[in-house]
Amino acid sequence: MKLFFYISFIFSATLSTQCVTAQKYRKAADTIKLNKEYSDVSLDVTSLRVKLEEAQQELPSIVAKAGSAQNKAQSAANNSSDQADKATEGGVKDARQAKRSAKSAYKKARSSRSAENDMQKHEKKISQLSAQLAKKQKRMQDLESMRSKIYSKLMPTQ
Repeated sequence: MKLFFYISFIFSATLSTQCVTAQKYRKAADTIKLNKEYSDVSLDVTSLRVKLEEAQQELPSIVAKAGSAQNKAQSAANNSSDQADKATEGGVKDARQAKRSAKSAYKKARSSRSAENDMQKHEKKISQLSAQLAKKQKRMQDLESMRSKIYSKLMPTQ
């Protein structure tokens, strides 16, 4: 039953989007609106390209920070393990040092996880910007085809 509802929802969504993507501008009087929308979409494409370029340029530094944080966390974990080994054979002072080392390793592990999450968020942002850019470029192509159809109607055939 759920499958039926799911399939019917997808089918109805597909039908509703097809009539939205139909040619909106058909007459010569519509060229003003078409040109305005075209310029708006063109500005959107430009701004999305700039944002995407900036995000792609920031990615290597974010990846490097995540790698550095992971290396620091790994070395802190190894140091903590060594301190714990000493604490099992030593006294109270060694136990305190092991506890401090364990806290430090835990903080660095959290920092590493946070850097990894930041990297994943940034990669997701890049993919979203790419998808938005592709959508806007498709809309520009649609507007260009509408414009050419209108102009072909205006120009008499020879």
